[in-house]
Amino acid sequence: MGSADRVLRRTAEAIEHIAGICFKTGPPRQVGAELEWTTHRAADPSAYLRAGDLAGALGEHAPVTLGNPNPVPLPCGGAVTVEPGGQVEISSVPAGSLAELHTAVTADREVLTALLADAGIVLGEQGLDPYGRRRRLLDAPRYAAMERAFDSSGHTMMTATAGLQICLDAGEAHQIVPRWAALHEMGPALLALFANSPADGWASRRMASWYGIDPRRTAPVPVSADPAQAWAEYAVRAPLLCVPRPDGCWDVPPEVTFADWIEAGPIGAGPIGRPPTPADLEYHLGTLFPPVRPRGYLEVRYLDTQPGDEWIVPAAVLVTLLDSDTLTDRARELAAAGAGRWHAAARLGLADGPVRRSAADLAGLACRHLDRTGLPAAVREEIVEAVQRRLHRHREGISA
Repeated sequence: MGSADRVLRRTAEAIEHIAGICFKTGPPRQVGAELEWTTHRAADPSAYLRAGDLAGALGEHAPVTLGNPNPVPLPCGGAVTVEPGGQVEISSVPAGSLAELHTAVTADREVLTALLADAGIVLGEQGLDPYGRRRRLLDAPRYAAMERAFDSSGHTMMTATAGLQICLDAGEAHQIVPRWAALHEMGPALLALFANSPADGWASRRMASWYGIDPRRTAPVPVSADPAQAWAEYAVRAPLLCVPRPDGCWDVPPEVTFADWIEAGPIGAGPIGRPPTPADLEYHLGTLFPPVRPRGYLEVRYLDTQPGDEWIVPAAVLVTLLDSDTLTDRARELAAAGAGRWHAAARLGLADGPVRRSAADLAGLACRHLDRTGLPAAVREEIVEAVQRRLHRHREGISA
């Protein structure tokens, strides 16, 4: 039986498959970013855009979801995608240093901004659409199934939020556990420090929308001495979101986990009508959205999009704090006060005392070692100023 015909018959087989692919070991050298923005008509930012408006503006760079069969990357390699609510995203190519990434993303962002501006479209600067728009623009089986499966929080996430993802190498075998743990332990503090979607009493309303989705799909993966096993078990216990089918409808029965699908039995039986394949399993992994997700590399998903060019600020903090084993160990110590306080960080931001202490300490540690990033001195100065401004803004709020 070829790999295309192979089926998964035991949950243990799926767990073994996931654990074997989730972390690629090697020296931690590369870094990437995915930058996402809401989009708006320059003349009337609250008005809805149409998919055709974005397709026309993006031209040859428009993605397949907008009807372009052969998308062309941006000049520095960034791929353009469009999310269900019309959010536009640049996915960078992996760079050998943060300085290289900054140069490439800055150039690609300028090209994207100019293309959209020519069509009267501007990028938003917050992690949540400030105009309350909640309409799905893209018509695709995956998005239709998601819309039917999700409640209002899920609809908000799909159509009105914009995040910043930083992607880092997993590291050598001995580094995976501490790097994985550090990204989780620092998460609440960095989420709060860079929260940029205030609404409804939340510092990060974007993260609140994720919290409103089934936690089996969005909660942090338990941190343990064996993160590959923890992720694999998390994945098979998570409910299916959708299953690709040739008939155009990808809906699945509610509450069916991937393990349920495997254990349902032989071909023709079970809730989906056929047994799952490794390809189905890998598709399922892409429908899970924890704050840190392993994809061979480490994908940090808990940051709101940042205004203008300030995406480099959280990126530099993260990259610096994971630059060496010594720095990572120290960062974990400083993160301890706020570790695990995900909900408080998203709701209260830096007003939460333990989270604030961790954020200030981690920011200070990173700012003292920014020279490790290779970024130009002027950019490093801008990063320090931006971090201090965020911390000072919170202190002003307290004194007021």
